[in-house]
Amino acid sequence: MSATRKLRLGPLPTTQMVKLTFTCPVDLKADLERYAELHAQAYGEEVDAVTLIPHMLEAFMAGDRGFKKKSPTNIQANRGSSQ
Repeated sequence: MSATRKLRLGPLPTTQMVKLTFTCPVDLKADLERYAELHAQAYGEEVDAVTLIPHMLEAFMAGDRGFKKKSPTNIQANRGSSQ
């Protein structure tokens, strides 16, 4: 197994998208482009950094325990159990 197969972000799913624009530091852009190259090597599909960013953010938010605790579903579940 190659080292590039160990990327946290796996193959990309097909999803409905909406355009969002943001500004980032030059170093971050370079890292994102490098990650996109590694992702393409690992999964055999050319992809650019712009395509990866939403999936990276989604993975980050899914792994954030504090964010999950404050999610609307969790808040409603906690209200129901305290009544």
